[in-house]
Amino acid sequence: MLLAQLATAEGTSALARLAEPWNNLYSDSKVVSATVVFLHLVPLLLAGGAALSADRATLRASRGSAEDRTRQLGDLARVHALVLGGLALSFASGVLLFLSDVDEFLGSQWFWIKLGLVGLLLLNGFVMTRTERALAGGGNGTALWARLRTISMLSVTLWITTTLAGVVLMTYA
Repeated sequence: MLLAQLATAEGTSALARLAEPWNNLYSDSKVVSATVVFLHLVPLLLAGGAALSADRATLRASRGSAEDRTRQLGDLARVHALVLGGLALSFASGVLLFLSDVDEFLGSQWFWIKLGLVGLLLLNGFVMTRTERALAGGGNGTALWARLRTISMLSVTLWITTTLAGVVLMTYA
């Protein structure tokens, strides 16, 4: 299997050796490990919570009046900064978590599943912002709101599934 080959490849061992000082600090210090996990989870909680709330409001607005929809587009634009900031901090702390046990994570199918889900979440966010811009620019409202509704449902699914994959990863890694 390709994942097993990656876990035993020479490059992986070199990366693990390079990360060894961090691995030792992370493994030997409860304060460091707890801080990194905290810095990984809290931004996800805030960003994911904001995203789920915005998704719920988008689903409601998609069936509402033109005024509801216009207001929701403005709200969505403001939420994106919080979501992106949270994802950026979680990415940085995720790199630190990865470096705490390079060989274990590279060999874990759950690591790759989680990364794939994060990629899909980012792609979904990109499509969402493009759809919002098209709506703000006066595009076909009915078709674009149907797309935004689908994107919001997918967003909810991806946030929950990504969280599940992270829990499974931490349990089995």
